Amino acid sequence: MSTTAQEMAAKRMAAARSATAKTNLLGLEKNDYKGRPSTLCKGCGHDSISQRIMNVAWELGLDQSQVIKMSGIGCSSKTPAYYLGWSHGFNSVHGRMPSVATGAITANQKLTCIGVGGDGDTASIGIGQFKHAMRRNLPMLYIVENNGVYGLTKGQFSATADDGQVLKYQGVNQLPPLDICLEALAANATFVARSFAGDVKQVEALMKAALSHRGIAVIDIISPCVTFNNHDSSTKSYGYGKEHEIPLHELSYVPAIHDEIEIDEYEGELEVELHDGAKIMLKKLDENHDPTSRSAAFDVLDRSRQKGEFLTGLFYLSEESPDMLEMLNLTSTPLAQLNASQLRPSREALAELMAWF
Repeated sequence: MSTTAQEMAAKRMAAARSATAKTNLLGLEKNDYKGRPSTLCKGCGHDSISQRIMNVAWELGLDQSQVIKMSGIGCSSKTPAYYLGWSHGFNSVHGRMPSVATGAITANQKLTCIGVGGDGDTASIGIGQFKHAMRRNLPMLYIVENNGVYGLTKGQFSATADDGQVLKYQGVNQLPPLDICLEALAANATFVARSFAGDVKQVEALMKAALSHRGIAVIDIISPCVTFNNHDSSTKSYGYGKEHEIPLHELSYVPAIHDEIEIDEYEGELEVELHDGAKIMLKKLDENHDPTSRSAAFDVLDRSRQKGEFLTGLFYLSEESPDMLEMLNLTSTPLAQLNASQLRPSREALAELMAWF
């Protein structure tokens, strides 16, 4: 972990330790992290995800003035209006959110970027943009609110819709679905996870880890559309998710700012005390998945797809690859804060360059 990442993790750990029942390290209550009232359908999974973002941002003590929320077009892309009301936001053209996020982060690398897209915004019209954000290792949290339909335009099938899925007004989908996590892995994403909007604990643990990751962090969250795609035969429904979810592992978040906690081999369950005095219970599950292995991530995702299983958890994590800002070798001062003389070459430098040509 880089020095900057360690400093950020230290601040967030301090914020979590200092949070009381009512305020966080910044002296703010949870309600201060709200946005405007939601206009989505009652029971929409997207609203649950918005609440998770608010909880996590409050617990980590994020300074909202240093957060930028990005989105495209669709029901999911309306949600940034519903959380972190003091932060910056940009609602881009359909499918083009990653390009706008790239520009914003390049101009001001101090910003914490949270991007939210739907399965249409990400896997249909925006699949090319999504792929290039992965290969650049853009430093941002990219949340996909995945419900398998275009809810904003009355429920057409999206690219993640199940093969053979039946919708009242759309008929039968005859195309195989794209798997967001497999697509992210193929494009060299460095953090790939999946969760279910109804799994509060897991979603928040993944978000905390993602916000401390160096590079692109993709979380594909199955978020049921209660209006168009919530029948139990759909893999994007509440009923299916609750009945078929198989966590790869028990998840909690421990910032990497202290010496690593090491444990001996154990059977069944083991209680572990963390650096802040809190305790977690480790539990071995049947699935022995190594998230640092890209090939293992491909294998477990492909096997679960073939079996029709709904696996959730962290599939892949790599901290070896430099993020986009490191590759660009940018100055530590945000470009947005440099003056004109620092951004433009002098007349003498231009004349020397022209003479060289």
